[in-house]
Amino acid sequence: MKNVTDRTSNPFGMRPPCPHECDSGVSAVFGYGDANADFHLVGDHPGVHGGRETGVPFTGSAAGERLQPVLNEVGLVGDAYSDDPAVANLFASYRHMCCLPDGTAPSETNYDRLEPFFDAELRAIAAHVLLPVGERATSHVLRTYAAREALLDRADDSTGDSVDGETTTENDRMAELHGDHVPGRGFLVIPVREPTEWGEGDAERLAASLSDLLATDYRQTADLGRFLAEHDTYEVR
Repeated sequence: MKNVTDRTSNPFGMRPPCPHECDSGVSAVFGYGDANADFHLVGDHPGVHGGRETGVPFTGSAAGERLQPVLNEVGLVGDAYSDDPAVANLFASYRHMCCLPDGTAPSETNYDRLEPFFDAELRAIAAHVLLPVGERATSHVLRTYAAREALLDRADDSTGDSVDGETTTENDRMAELHGDHVPGRGFLVIPVREPTEWGEGDAERLAASLSDLLATDYRQTADLGRFLAEHDTYEVR
């Protein structure tokens, strides 16, 4: 099944309760891209991943400047960097799409209020691969769509876990998970470390991970043709 829409921004006409305006004069940075995409890039909110000036996720920010060239390298974005990127087989959205006063981060109540909008759009896109960016988005995606949140668990917030005599933190876990292929409940999840924290080799690691995946048959579908009178295939997501 394919979505029939020619809208690149907010293809399903989401109307979340957003009382504040972004710098661009709009109240939210809506989902953007190909509504039939196999890859869904999931960010946190406009204050950290950009779009307050442009209205487009992962633009006008250091995170977008680092991430877009990698997506361009593997063929998911048509430009090395643009505030109006040409995307192919990619949709991008935020857990919290509404703008807040500059410098303000969403509260848990804010996230909970917008969760139905985020979840509805994610399931409408029905991508095969989820690319959560940063710890907060990754934690939510692993918990909600993969039942694998324990991958980010740690025993103590101040000291972390001890692994082979070394102390690890959640940020260390994100560095370890960066670019990994994590099977989920109907989705493949590829966590992306916060781009502003990338170190040497992180961009290349993500590009290699995506390139390897794109060279395979990564789509997760079921053939329901056996339930039809004809002998045709009927694949569904």
